[in-house]
Amino acid sequence: MIANKFVLHEHFSQHHHFDFRLERDGVLKSWAVPKGLPGTPGERRLAIEVEDHPLSYGDFEGTIPEGEYGAGKVRIADAGTYDSLAWTSDRIEVVLHGREFSGKYVLIRFRKAGEKNWIILKGKEN
Repeated sequence: MIANKFVLHEHFSQHHHFDFRLERDGVLKSWAVPKGLPGTPGERRLAIEVEDHPLSYGDFEGTIPEGEYGAGKVRIADAGTYDSLAWTSDRIEVVLHGREFSGKYVLIRFRKAGEKNWIILKGKEN
């Protein structure tokens, strides 16, 4: 079985943020995470679902030119593989195996705040 990949891009665009991407169904499912991934169990952060990206974008580091969507510098803050524990339209649970981020992470759709808004939290380690 081939492991699914994840990448966390740090994006220095008009608004500094992080892009969390999970390989699934031949694309990178993507969320903009303004404050980055949470580091401690139970800590919650906003994650805004954005368009899927091609798998090739997972290795991208560099500068998106002025005038193009997302203009600014992009660097890989972390990358690795993940195990999927659950994946529904409203809840995604994964275990990350990265250099900086590892362990269980949960994305929960936050419908009250809008269709594209999710909460991401670091799960408790067993």
